[in-house]
Amino acid sequence: MAPANGRSGGGRRHGLLTAVARQAGVSVGTVSKVVHGRRDVGAETRARILEMLSEAGWSSDQPIVTAQRILVVFRDLDSPYPLELARGLVDAAAAQGFEVVVGTTMHRSVTEWIDGCDRPDVAGMVLVISRMTERDQRRVLDTHVPVVLVDPLSEPMPGVPNIGVTNWRGGRDAVQHLLDLGHRRIGIVAGRPHSPAGGARLQGYRAGLHEAGIAFDSGLVRPTDFDYEEAIEAACSLLSGPEPPTAVFATSDAQALGVLEAARRLHIAVPDELSVVSFDDTSNAATASPPLTAIRQPFEELGQVAIRVLQETLEGTAPGVDHYELATTLTVRASTAPAPAAGSVDHPGHRERS
Repeated sequence: MAPANGRSGGGRRHGLLTAVARQAGVSVGTVSKVVHGRRDVGAETRARILEMLSEAGWSSDQPIVTAQRILVVFRDLDSPYPLELARGLVDAAAAQGFEVVVGTTMHRSVTEWIDGCDRPDVAGMVLVISRMTERDQRRVLDTHVPVVLVDPLSEPMPGVPNIGVTNWRGGRDAVQHLLDLGHRRIGIVAGRPHSPAGGARLQGYRAGLHEAGIAFDSGLVRPTDFDYEEAIEAACSLLSGPEPPTAVFATSDAQALGVLEAARRLHIAVPDELSVVSFDDTSNAATASPPLTAIRQPFEELGQVAIRVLQETLEGTAPGVDHYELATTLTVRASTAPAPAAGSVDHPGHRERS
Protein backbone atom coordinates (compact mmCIF):
# COMPACT_ATOMS: atom_id res chain seq x y z
CA MET A 1 0.00 0.00 0.00
CA ALA A 2 1.40 3.38 -0.96
CA PRO A 3 1.88 5.93 1.82
CA ALA A 4 -0.57 8.79 1.98
CA ASN A 5 0.65 12.32 1.38
CA GLY A 6 0.46 14.64 4.35
CA ARG A 7 -0.23 13.93 7.98
CA SER A 8 -3.07 14.85 10.26
CA GLY A 9 -2.46 16.30 13.70
CA GLY A 10 -3.50 13.05 15.39
CA GLY A 11 -1.05 10.99 13.32
CA ARG A 12 2.01 13.06 14.41
CA ARG A 13 1.72 12.43 18.08
CA HIS A 14 2.18 8.76 18.74
CA GLY A 15 5.82 7.57 18.84
CA LEU A 16 7.15 9.73 21.67
CA LEU A 17 3.84 9.45 23.50
CA THR A 18 4.01 5.67 23.33
CA ALA A 19 7.61 5.54 24.59
CA VAL A 20 6.79 7.79 27.55
CA ALA A 21 3.54 5.92 28.27
CA ARG A 22 5.36 2.62 28.52
CA GLN A 23 8.08 4.10 30.68
CA ALA A 24 5.54 5.71 33.00
CA GLY A 25 3.20 2.72 33.06
CA VAL A 26 0.22 4.74 31.83
CA SER A 27 -1.84 4.83 28.64
CA VAL A 28 -0.92 6.77 25.52
CA GLY A 29 -4.12 8.73 26.10
CA THR A 30 -2.91 9.89 29.53
CA VAL A 31 0.35 11.20 28.07
CA SER A 32 -1.62 12.90 25.29
CA LYS A 33 -3.81 14.63 27.88
CA VAL A 34 -0.70 16.02 29.61
CA VAL A 35 0.73 17.22 26.28
CA HIS A 36 -2.51 19.03 25.51
CA GLY A 37 -2.79 20.59 28.96
CA ARG A 38 -5.92 18.77 30.02
CA ARG A 39 -6.56 18.85 33.76
CA ASP A 40 -8.04 15.38 34.27
CA VAL A 41 -4.67 13.81 35.15
CA GLY A 42 -3.43 13.62 38.74
CA ALA A 43 -0.75 16.11 39.74
CA GLU A 44 1.84 13.45 40.60
CA THR A 45 1.28 11.57 37.35
CA ARG A 46 1.35 14.82 35.37
CA ALA A 47 4.66 15.85 36.93
CA ARG A 48 6.24 12.46 36.24
CA ILE A 49 5.12 12.49 32.59
CA LEU A 50 6.32 16.07 32.04
CA GLU A 51 9.71 15.17 33.49
CA MET A 52 10.01 12.18 31.15
CA LEU A 53 8.96 14.28 28.16
CA SER A 54 11.54 16.89 29.09
CA GLU A 55 14.24 14.25 29.45
CA ALA A 56 13.30 13.06 25.96
CA GLY A 57 13.97 16.57 24.66
CA TRP A 58 10.39 17.73 24.23
CA SER A 59 9.09 21.17 25.15
CA SER A 60 5.55 22.50 24.98
CA ASP A 61 6.27 24.67 21.92
CA GLN A 62 7.52 21.71 19.85
CA PRO A 63 5.36 19.41 17.72
CA ILE A 64 5.63 15.69 18.41
CA VAL A 65 6.55 14.03 15.14
CA THR A 66 5.95 10.32 15.34
CA ALA A 67 4.14 7.35 13.94
CA GLN A 68 2.48 7.33 10.56
CA ARG A 69 1.70 3.68 9.95
CA ILE A 70 -1.26 1.53 10.88
CA LEU A 71 -0.97 -2.24 10.69
CA VAL A 72 -4.18 -3.79 9.32
CA VAL A 73 -4.07 -7.53 9.93
CA PHE A 74 -6.49 -10.16 8.61
CA ARG A 75 -6.70 -13.89 9.16
CA ASP A 76 -6.43 -14.26 5.37
CA LEU A 77 -7.28 -12.40 2.17
CA ASP A 78 -8.88 -15.36 0.41
CA SER A 79 -12.45 -14.05 0.10
CA PRO A 80 -14.25 -10.83 -0.87
CA TYR A 81 -15.10 -9.95 2.74
CA PRO A 82 -11.58 -9.02 3.90
CA LEU A 83 -10.88 -7.32 0.58
CA GLU A 84 -14.00 -5.14 0.88
CA LEU A 85 -13.10 -4.26 4.45
CA ALA A 86 -9.45 -3.62 3.54
CA ARG A 87 -10.57 -1.04 0.99
CA GLY A 88 -12.73 0.70 3.57
CA LEU A 89 -9.89 0.76 6.10
CA VAL A 90 -7.27 1.99 3.61
CA ASP A 91 -9.56 4.77 2.37
CA ALA A 92 -10.41 5.87 5.91
CA ALA A 93 -6.77 5.80 7.01
CA ALA A 94 -5.63 7.76 3.96
CA ALA A 95 -8.22 10.43 4.71
CA GLN A 96 -6.52 10.90 8.09
CA GLY A 97 -3.01 10.88 6.61
CA PHE A 98 -1.98 7.41 7.76
CA GLU A 99 -0.01 4.87 5.77
CA VAL A 100 -1.45 1.35 5.92
CA VAL A 101 0.49 -1.91 6.01
CA VAL A 102 -1.77 -4.91 5.29
CA GLY A 103 -0.86 -8.40 6.45
CA THR A 104 -2.34 -11.73 7.56
CA THR A 105 -1.92 -14.21 10.40
CA MET A 106 -1.36 -17.10 8.00
CA HIS A 107 2.44 -16.95 8.34
CA ARG A 108 2.90 -14.43 11.15
CA SER A 109 1.08 -14.83 14.44
CA VAL A 110 -1.05 -12.20 16.15
CA THR A 111 1.62 -12.04 18.87
CA GLU A 112 4.27 -11.18 16.29
CA TRP A 113 2.07 -8.48 14.81
CA ILE A 114 1.51 -6.99 18.27
CA ASP A 115 5.28 -7.01 18.78
CA GLY A 116 5.53 -5.00 15.57
CA CYS A 117 3.54 -2.21 17.19
CA ASP A 118 6.64 -1.47 19.31
CA ARG A 119 8.26 0.23 16.33
CA PRO A 120 8.26 4.02 16.67
CA ASP A 121 6.77 4.51 13.19
CA VAL A 122 3.69 2.36 13.99
CA ALA A 123 0.65 4.11 15.44
CA GLY A 124 -1.26 0.91 16.18
CA MET A 125 -3.08 -2.03 14.69
CA VAL A 126 -6.53 -2.92 13.38
CA LEU A 127 -7.06 -6.68 13.67
CA VAL A 128 -9.84 -8.07 11.47
CA ILE A 129 -11.76 -11.38 11.72
CA SER A 130 -8.95 -12.99 13.68
CA ARG A 131 -8.72 -14.84 16.97
CA MET A 132 -6.84 -13.24 19.87
CA THR A 133 -5.73 -15.38 22.79
CA GLU A 134 -6.34 -14.11 26.31
CA ARG A 135 -2.56 -13.70 26.64
CA ASP A 136 -2.41 -11.42 23.58
CA GLN A 137 -5.34 -9.36 24.82
CA ARG A 138 -3.73 -8.95 28.24
CA ARG A 139 -0.53 -7.82 26.56
CA VAL A 140 -2.50 -5.18 24.65
CA LEU A 141 -3.99 -3.96 27.92
CA ASP A 142 -0.76 -4.12 29.93
CA THR A 143 1.51 -2.44 27.37
CA HIS A 144 -1.11 0.02 26.06
CA VAL A 145 -0.57 -1.03 22.45
CA PRO A 146 -3.32 0.74 20.49
CA VAL A 147 -5.33 -2.12 18.93
CA VAL A 148 -8.87 -2.13 17.54
CA LEU A 149 -10.64 -5.40 16.71
CA VAL A 150 -13.10 -5.67 13.82
CA ASP A 151 -15.48 -8.66 13.78
CA PRO A 152 -13.28 -10.76 16.11
CA LEU A 153 -13.53 -14.54 16.13
CA SER A 154 -13.22 -14.70 19.92
CA GLU A 155 -14.87 -12.68 22.66
CA PRO A 156 -12.85 -9.53 23.41
CA MET A 157 -11.80 -8.75 26.97
CA PRO A 158 -13.14 -5.58 28.63
CA GLY A 159 -10.97 -2.64 27.67
CA VAL A 160 -10.13 -3.89 24.15
CA PRO A 161 -12.05 -1.77 21.60
CA ASN A 162 -13.99 -3.88 19.11
CA ILE A 163 -16.33 -3.12 16.23
CA GLY A 164 -19.00 -5.25 14.63
CA VAL A 165 -22.42 -5.07 13.02
CA THR A 166 -25.94 -5.92 14.12
CA ASN A 167 -25.49 -9.64 13.50
CA TRP A 168 -28.53 -10.71 15.54
CA ARG A 169 -30.78 -8.20 13.86
CA GLY A 170 -29.38 -9.11 10.44
CA GLY A 171 -30.17 -12.78 11.03
CA ARG A 172 -33.67 -11.90 12.15
CA ASP A 173 -34.20 -9.60 9.13
CA ALA A 174 -33.10 -12.37 6.77
CA VAL A 175 -35.64 -14.77 8.23
CA GLN A 176 -38.36 -12.12 8.30
CA HIS A 177 -37.86 -11.48 4.58
CA LEU A 178 -38.33 -15.19 3.87
CA LEU A 179 -41.36 -15.39 6.15
CA ASP A 180 -42.92 -12.44 4.33
CA LEU A 181 -42.55 -14.44 1.13
CA GLY A 182 -44.52 -17.32 2.65
CA HIS A 183 -41.65 -19.65 3.55
CA ARG A 184 -42.13 -21.69 6.69
CA ARG A 185 -39.46 -24.36 6.38
CA ILE A 186 -36.27 -22.30 6.45
CA GLY A 187 -32.82 -23.86 6.78
CA ILE A 188 -29.57 -22.18 7.79
CA VAL A 189 -25.95 -22.73 6.84
CA ALA A 190 -24.59 -21.19 10.02
CA GLY A 191 -21.16 -20.17 11.29
CA ARG A 192 -19.21 -22.19 13.82
CA PRO A 193 -20.41 -21.89 17.44
CA HIS A 194 -17.09 -20.30 18.52
CA SER A 195 -17.65 -17.32 16.22
CA PRO A 196 -19.45 -14.45 18.02
CA ALA A 197 -20.76 -13.12 14.70
CA GLY A 198 -21.91 -16.53 13.49
CA GLY A 199 -23.53 -17.30 16.83
CA ALA A 200 -25.42 -14.00 16.84
CA ARG A 201 -26.70 -14.58 13.29
CA LEU A 202 -27.94 -18.03 14.30
CA GLN A 203 -29.71 -16.55 17.33
CA GLY A 204 -31.34 -13.93 15.09
CA TYR A 205 -32.54 -16.74 12.82
CA ARG A 206 -34.03 -18.54 15.81
CA ALA A 207 -35.67 -15.35 17.08
CA GLY A 208 -37.30 -14.72 13.71
CA LEU A 209 -38.78 -18.21 13.66
CA HIS A 210 -39.94 -17.94 17.28
CA GLU A 211 -41.72 -14.64 16.64
CA ALA A 212 -43.56 -16.29 13.75
CA GLY A 213 -44.63 -19.22 15.95
CA ILE A 214 -42.38 -21.69 14.11
CA ALA A 215 -40.57 -24.25 16.25
CA PHE A 216 -36.79 -24.38 15.92
CA ASP A 217 -35.67 -27.54 14.11
CA SER A 218 -32.02 -28.45 14.64
CA GLY A 219 -32.27 -30.73 11.60
CA LEU A 220 -32.39 -27.59 9.43
CA VAL A 221 -29.09 -26.25 10.81
CA ARG A 222 -25.71 -26.95 9.20
CA PRO A 223 -22.76 -25.19 10.91
CA THR A 224 -19.62 -24.59 8.84
CA ASP A 225 -16.77 -22.13 8.67
CA PHE A 226 -17.47 -19.11 6.48
CA ASP A 227 -16.22 -21.28 3.63
CA TYR A 228 -17.46 -22.07 0.12
CA GLU A 229 -16.41 -25.74 -0.11
CA GLU A 230 -17.73 -26.63 3.35
CA ALA A 231 -21.01 -24.91 2.53
CA ILE A 232 -21.48 -26.97 -0.63
CA GLU A 233 -21.24 -30.21 1.35
CA ALA A 234 -23.47 -28.88 4.13
CA ALA A 235 -26.11 -27.58 1.73
CA CYS A 236 -26.17 -30.83 -0.27
CA SER A 237 -26.90 -32.64 2.99
CA LEU A 238 -29.57 -30.15 3.97
CA LEU A 239 -31.31 -30.12 0.59
CA SER A 240 -31.23 -33.90 0.13
CA GLY A 241 -33.17 -34.70 3.28
CA PRO A 242 -36.67 -36.19 3.31
CA GLU A 243 -38.21 -32.76 4.04
CA PRO A 244 -35.88 -30.19 2.48
CA PRO A 245 -36.39 -26.49 3.22
CA THR A 246 -37.89 -24.14 0.67
CA ALA A 247 -35.46 -21.41 1.74
CA VAL A 248 -31.96 -21.18 3.20
CA PHE A 249 -30.27 -18.39 5.12
CA ALA A 250 -26.49 -18.53 4.67
CA THR A 251 -24.50 -16.54 7.22
CA SER A 252 -21.87 -15.33 4.74
CA ASP A 253 -21.57 -14.72 1.01
CA ALA A 254 -19.06 -17.57 0.69
CA GLN A 255 -21.56 -19.96 2.25
CA ALA A 256 -24.40 -18.62 0.11
CA LEU A 257 -22.38 -19.27 -3.04
CA GLY A 258 -21.89 -22.81 -1.74
CA VAL A 259 -25.67 -23.16 -1.34
CA LEU A 260 -26.20 -22.00 -4.93
CA GLU A 261 -23.68 -24.57 -6.17
CA ALA A 262 -25.32 -27.33 -4.12
CA ALA A 263 -28.71 -26.38 -5.59
CA ARG A 264 -27.21 -26.52 -9.09
CA ARG A 265 -25.80 -29.99 -8.48
CA LEU A 266 -29.15 -31.19 -7.16
CA HIS A 267 -31.07 -29.59 -10.04
CA ILE A 268 -33.00 -27.29 -7.70
CA ALA A 269 -34.02 -24.03 -9.34
CA VAL A 270 -33.23 -20.80 -7.43
CA PRO A 271 -35.46 -18.97 -6.64
CA ASP A 272 -38.43 -20.92 -8.09
CA GLU A 273 -37.85 -23.96 -5.87
CA LEU A 274 -35.42 -22.58 -3.29
CA SER A 275 -34.88 -19.05 -1.99
CA VAL A 276 -31.44 -18.07 -0.66
CA VAL A 277 -30.49 -15.12 1.55
CA SER A 278 -26.87 -14.27 2.27
CA PHE A 279 -25.01 -12.15 4.83
CA ASP A 280 -22.21 -9.66 3.95
CA ASP A 281 -23.25 -8.35 0.51
CA THR A 282 -19.77 -8.20 -0.97
CA SER A 283 -19.30 -7.79 -4.72
CA ASN A 284 -19.77 -11.56 -5.10
CA ALA A 285 -23.38 -11.29 -3.94
CA ALA A 286 -24.39 -8.90 -6.70
CA THR A 287 -22.59 -10.89 -9.42
CA ALA A 288 -23.79 -14.36 -8.36
CA SER A 289 -26.21 -16.30 -10.54
CA PRO A 290 -28.84 -15.41 -9.60
CA PRO A 291 -27.80 -12.23 -7.76
CA LEU A 292 -28.12 -12.80 -4.03
CA THR A 293 -30.57 -11.16 -1.70
CA ALA A 294 -28.26 -10.24 1.18
CA ILE A 295 -27.91 -8.61 4.56
CA ARG A 296 -25.39 -5.86 3.87
CA GLN A 297 -22.50 -4.96 6.14
CA PRO A 298 -21.48 -1.25 5.88
CA PHE A 299 -17.85 -1.86 4.88
CA GLU A 300 -16.93 1.76 4.28
CA GLU A 301 -18.39 2.85 7.62
CA LEU A 302 -16.69 -0.05 9.43
CA GLY A 303 -13.36 1.19 8.12
CA GLN A 304 -14.11 4.78 9.12
CA VAL A 305 -15.15 3.84 12.65
CA ALA A 306 -12.13 1.55 13.16
CA ILE A 307 -9.68 4.29 12.17
CA ARG A 308 -11.56 6.89 14.22
CA VAL A 309 -11.50 4.69 17.34
CA LEU A 310 -7.78 4.02 16.87
CA GLN A 311 -7.05 7.71 16.45
CA GLU A 312 -9.15 8.63 19.49
CA THR A 313 -7.22 6.04 21.48
CA LEU A 314 -3.95 7.65 20.38
CA GLU A 315 -5.17 11.11 21.31
CA GLY A 316 -6.71 10.13 24.62
CA THR A 317 -10.16 11.25 23.54
CA ALA A 318 -11.86 7.83 23.28
CA PRO A 319 -15.22 7.83 25.10
CA GLY A 320 -14.41 4.67 27.10
CA VAL A 321 -16.75 2.45 25.07
CA ASP A 322 -15.44 -1.04 24.29
CA HIS A 323 -17.99 -2.19 21.71
CA TYR A 324 -19.28 -0.38 18.62
CA GLU A 325 -22.09 -1.89 16.55
CA LEU A 326 -23.12 -0.67 13.09
CA ALA A 327 -26.48 -1.34 11.46
CA THR A 328 -26.97 -3.88 8.69
CA THR A 329 -29.52 -3.47 5.88
CA LEU A 330 -31.42 -5.86 3.61
CA THR A 331 -30.74 -5.73 -0.13
CA VAL A 332 -33.34 -7.68 -2.14
CA ARG A 333 -32.24 -9.30 -5.40
CA ALA A 334 -33.26 -12.25 -7.56
CA SER A 335 -32.37 -15.18 -5.27
CA THR A 336 -35.59 -14.96 -3.25
CA ALA A 337 -39.18 -15.46 -4.36
CA PRO A 338 -42.54 -16.50 -2.88
CA ALA A 339 -42.57 -19.98 -1.41
CA PRO A 340 -43.59 -22.68 -3.91
CA ALA A 341 -46.99 -24.24 -3.44
CA ALA A 342 -47.05 -27.39 -1.30
CA GLY A 343 -46.27 -30.46 -3.37
CA SER A 344 -45.02 -28.48 -6.36
CA VAL A 345 -41.33 -29.25 -5.74
CA ASP A 346 -39.93 -32.74 -6.32
CA HIS A 347 -37.54 -34.21 -3.78
CA PRO A 348 -33.93 -33.79 -5.03
CA GLY A 349 -33.27 -37.50 -4.67
CA HIS A 350 -36.20 -38.25 -6.96
CA ARG A 351 -34.71 -36.00 -9.62
CA GLU A 352 -31.33 -37.70 -9.40
CA ARG A 353 -32.87 -41.16 -9.85
CA SER A 354 -35.15 -40.15 -12.69
